[in-house]
Amino acid sequence: MISGCEKTDRKISLFLILSTYIVLRGENMKDRDEILRIFSLHIRQILERADLDFDWLQEIRLRAERPLAVVERGREAFLTGDGDRTREPRRAWQVTAQELRETMEFVGKYSLYAYEDELKQGYLTLRGGHRVGVAGKTVLEGDKVKSVRYISCVNVRLSHEVPGCGDPVLPYLYGERGICHTLIISPPRCGKTTLLRDLVRQISDGNERHRGCTVGVVDERSEICGCYMGIPGNDVGVRTDVMDACPKAEGMMMLVRSMAPEVIAVDELGRYEDISAIETVLFSGCRLLATVHGSDLSDIQSKPLFQRLMAERVFERYVILESGSRAGQVKKILDGGGRLLC
Repeated sequence: MISGCEKTDRKISLFLILSTYIVLRGENMKDRDEILRIFSLHIRQILERADLDFDWLQEIRLRAERPLAVVERGREAFLTGDGDRTREPRRAWQVTAQELRETMEFVGKYSLYAYEDELKQGYLTLRGGHRVGVAGKTVLEGDKVKSVRYISCVNVRLSHEVPGCGDPVLPYLYGERGICHTLIISPPRCGKTTLLRDLVRQISDGNERHRGCTVGVVDERSEICGCYMGIPGNDVGVRTDVMDACPKAEGMMMLVRSMAPEVIAVDELGRYEDISAIETVLFSGCRLLATVHGSDLSDIQSKPLFQRLMAERVFERYVILESGSRAGQVKKILDGGGRLLC
């Protein structure tokens, strides 16, 4: 027989679960509405009819005179005018040039010229860390891109927070001197930025076994922290300082000089300037947490950019991701010598 106290406890637990669900549902609906309102009216209506699962939605792609496409749970689908999913491009809604123009007007809040510095890098970042990638005709100034005009392709990549996705990885990142220099290797769409974000949060906050560390994040594309006017929209921990919309090499140097970080985190290493800045980070005594595109350790070893770093065993941990049912799904974790840890 259940006592009155037990009944009360069950009611309280049910109330807390329901309240949490309502709060999370409300946040998801808010994010959904903010994302949908950047699209032209007709595209927005199609997306609403499609009843997309925004918790698992990764991309929405618009190409002029081409089918409207989405990527959910790693799977691509085309959308018809009624919002139905199809594998046949000819059955899907063909995005018009006018719908693309209207979408970019909404993205740029009718002042797209004000975002010229971002556009020349090929993308704009929205509140929450969502990224709008663009392609089209470029305008050159000398040998450098000044801006992108006649935009014909738009790719909205959605940013997702997945608290706890770093739990299986974090124990392997601690060594005798604290956090190990770590490189996360991942193919596209496997959740490397999502994993990096959660690792930053947990390293910054600390836990019962490890104290929290001061973390400096160089968020070149505003994807890790989702900053809006410099303030992070994502939870990246209580001891985290963010250099937002800053080139990685310059940002690493600035953080070392000004913020005395114990750990520096960067996403998508790929330029020689980045490697030079890494050397400064190492000499300053900071620990490094970084990501790079690749399929495996051998893939990275074949890139001239990383050969010296790997030969000198700069990185003490390699976390290799694979596509799967969840963000940041780990294929294996290796030590600096390439030996399997997990």
